[in-house]
Amino acid sequence: MRKPERYRHLISYFTEHFPEPETELAYRTPYELLIAVVLSAQCTDKRVNLVTPALFEVYPSAEVLATATSDDIFPYIKSISYPNNKAKHLAGLGKMLVERFGGEVPSTIEELQQLPGVGRKTANVISSVIFNMPAMAVDTHVFRVSKRLGLVSATAKTPLEVERELLQYIPEELVPKAHHWLILHGRYICLARTPQCERCPLTHFCAYFQKNWPNKPDDPQNKLG
Repeated sequence: MRKPERYRHLISYFTEHFPEPETELAYRTPYELLIAVVLSAQCTDKRVNLVTPALFEVYPSAEVLATATSDDIFPYIKSISYPNNKAKHLAGLGKMLVERFGGEVPSTIEELQQLPGVGRKTANVISSVIFNMPAMAVDTHVFRVSKRLGLVSATAKTPLEVERELLQYIPEELVPKAHHWLILHGRYICLARTPQCERCPLTHFCAYFQKNWPNKPDDPQNKLG
């Protein structure tokens, strides 16, 4: 099956079944989402959502966060992965938001990546979710699912290479949604160690499934028609 056909099936299925996907991180403002995404690096959204309410109560804005030290922040995020580094990132992030961006979350990938703790993936998430820009954040889920489904070539070895290939085939207006489609599919069905192929609705065009179970017929309920 050629790539354009795989993308057609992917978009058809998710447009019908999950037309309005959303991030699972809890937030009310762009500032809160930015903090949550920084904390979510190598950590689950569920854990982040347990931590952020108390953090946001004490540091409700960039202006307040800018007054904090990493030692101030650490107790609120100590159950998060890499809390020492992330506390330092948040302290620096608050100061830079105030000093360089007037306390507002910037909208461009380039500006976002100037902030401490914000790499390309985080910048793409903010640009996509908050500003509805056609930015494709490639985390471990997106990388894995894209490769398994056969959406990207075997030569795409880095997140940036996967990002560029995905953007070639996904219509610009659907990129923000497709980011969530791929993440959620990887989080709940296409698991890293034990992919749940028996309940996956995408097996009929999945390169991984076709390679590992070439003679196993798809369940009729998985057909897209």
